Amino acid sequence: MHKNACQHGSVFQLLTDLKEQKKDSGKSKHSAGQQNLNTVMYETLKYLSKTPCSRQRPEMVQAFLSTMMRHKLTKAEKLQLLNHRPQTAVEMQLMVEESEERLSEEQIEELIQTISEILPGDPEQEDAAITDQGAA
Repeated sequence: MHKNACQHGSVFQLLTDLKEQKKDSGKSKHSAGQQNLNTVMYETLKYLSKTPCSRQRPEMVQAFLSTMMRHKLTKAEKLQLLNHRPQTAVEMQLMVEESEERLSEEQIEELIQTISEILPGDPEQEDAAITDQGAA
């Protein structure tokens, strides 16, 4: 993982703030470079708005990181868990190096439970669940 890897929630907040600043300044698109940047910002925001990070608050991240302190995970692994929110042991194994040797099955289940309790879930999955309940 790159040493300057970012938490999705921070990127989402930064781009949202930049979009608001741009809207407030009323500047129009001038150069091709600016149009390309606008496209990248738009596509990134569009993607991230469909992920759990769009509803994530700083206190959630702090609670997550505090809870993760008792587990011997690297910063990169914590970031992976925060950004991707694994829901199964297989997903956890993909994000935590040598998880079979470093974590017991109980610890993996505890991590998955902690992630689901502290961090917001996938907005599209939750919307689908609400729609399914309404249809029933």
